[in-house]
Amino acid sequence: MSASAIGEANGGVTDAIRSLPGKTVGLPAGPSRVGALIVNADDWGRDRETTDRALECVQRGAVSSVSAMVFMQDSERAAALAIGHGIDAGLHLNFTTAFSGIQVPGALSEQQDRLARYLRHKASRVVFHPGLIAPFEYVVAAQIQEYFRLYHARPERLDGHHHMHLCSNVVFTGLLPPGTIVRRNFSFRPGQKSVWNRLYRRSVDRALSRRHRLTDFFFSLDPLESPDHVRAILSLAKDFIVEVETHPISPREYAFLANRRLLRWDGDAPVAARYALAGASLPAQ
Repeated sequence: MSASAIGEANGGVTDAIRSLPGKTVGLPAGPSRVGALIVNADDWGRDRETTDRALECVQRGAVSSVSAMVFMQDSERAAALAIGHGIDAGLHLNFTTAFSGIQVPGALSEQQDRLARYLRHKASRVVFHPGLIAPFEYVVAAQIQEYFRLYHARPERLDGHHHMHLCSNVVFTGLLPPGTIVRRNFSFRPGQKSVWNRLYRRSVDRALSRRHRLTDFFFSLDPLESPDHVRAILSLAKDFIVEVETHPISPREYAFLANRRLLRWDGDAPVAARYALAGASLPAQ
């Protein structure tokens, strides 16, 4: 697909996004110290089993919300389930796993494959590629438009498959709708990562915070072998807004959530019923 063709496609898709009805979510207010524990299941709609595992965890009260993939094998059914059950679903932008839906535009698959090949390189998250500005814009806009078709609303929350929404070509070109909730970088204690690694992550989070709403902290549910990991999360959630990423398709994570171990340990930080975020701030790290 030529650059001019991508530009024409971008114009059409982007114009369609701008014309979508609905208001933009407001920018964050001042800092909040009302704690919340948000447990979010990723990959909703990727395939039937992934959706069903996450749905069960939502119904058990162990998962607050989901991040929905579009143009995938189970995207249509997953959207109907989310709407029917009142499940809080954000958009899980996908640049790295081939779209598996039945009717995916050939140009979209072609450009996503181009991005996936680039993003395999370790430095691609940090290095800005000027030659991929148009493909990134096209692939993001197409997924936002498809989300609107499936969920009948603009996505108010966005994150990325394999966290690629944090790559430079997405963050520093402002591709994500302003005012939306966007997933931040993983939170680490001093010493867990190098100083330069933490400084870079902080700079990305600060860039995001100028246009988007962020939680105070973000962790993966793993490592489950250490109870101290979960207890530390629960302790923070008493005073801060904490998002925990989980993949119920993982047998270990599913067993943890289905057995409600997190609920037994939660104490004063119960799992939120939805992705509740009101004026979250950026904590010092």
